[in-house]
Amino acid sequence: MVHLIAPYGGDSAFRDQLVLEEGWPRRWVTTWLFDGDQVIWPVRDIESVPLLASQPMRQFTWRAPQLHRPGLEFMVSTGRQHGFESLEERRLLLALDFLQVTEVLPQPFLLDFEHASGRATHVPDFLALMPDGGRWLLNVRPGNLIKDDDALKFAATREASAAAGWRYAVVTGWRPNVMSLLDALSARRRPAADPLGLQPQLLEMAAVGSLSFLDLVESTQWPALARAQAVRLLWRRRLGMSIDESLQDGSRIWLGHVIARHQEGHA
Repeated sequence: MVHLIAPYGGDSAFRDQLVLEEGWPRRWVTTWLFDGDQVIWPVRDIESVPLLASQPMRQFTWRAPQLHRPGLEFMVSTGRQHGFESLEERRLLLALDFLQVTEVLPQPFLLDFEHASGRATHVPDFLALMPDGGRWLLNVRPGNLIKDDDALKFAATREASAAAGWRYAVVTGWRPNVMSLLDALSARRRPAADPLGLQPQLLEMAAVGSLSFLDLVESTQWPALARAQAVRLLWRRRLGMSIDESLQDGSRIWLGHVIARHQEGHA
């Protein structure tokens, strides 16, 4: 996740406004929804929440004059549609699908926290359950729209995430070329048959060493058809490339399970 999103640390300046004295994980509470009933867990006990049985704290709504763009996004990794409240959230769902999340929970809970001026509440945008068992709590907000009140809530959410053993990020934007690359790869994200056996040929060639996308597909018996299969393998991360560039004939491709940045090598 951190390799895809633009870095943000604007909430760190507001940490001093939070009341983090001894015992704060007991005083800060989260409210979850189960079968229409609200259930409260202190932050210290959040690991015991049956996440998959919970419901969103608020529902997605559509109305004519609203300025944001809600909708539904199908995710191959979960096999169903997920609601989003803005185009920025839709882009996040695309990135999470690429990361092969096992589940995405929108508006998972309401956080009630203490700060220097009293108490406040906040509902994070998404809780993502990753394939390695990790958890990512996520807020989505363009950087130019983040106000001090938002940053304070983000700082509180970061502390609650850390107490739960989760990772946290505020998605204000994306690293250069990430979205254009994911858009290109997502065109082939749905499963498809490979009757000509092109995927094994592509993987075998990539295992020898990195080579250009053009040379990779040209090494197969059916180069034109191999292009689509190569893109599917890139989406599934069985082939790797750099996120610093768009997918072109000259893009370097290698065998792997992760798309990395150039400076991190081809590991």
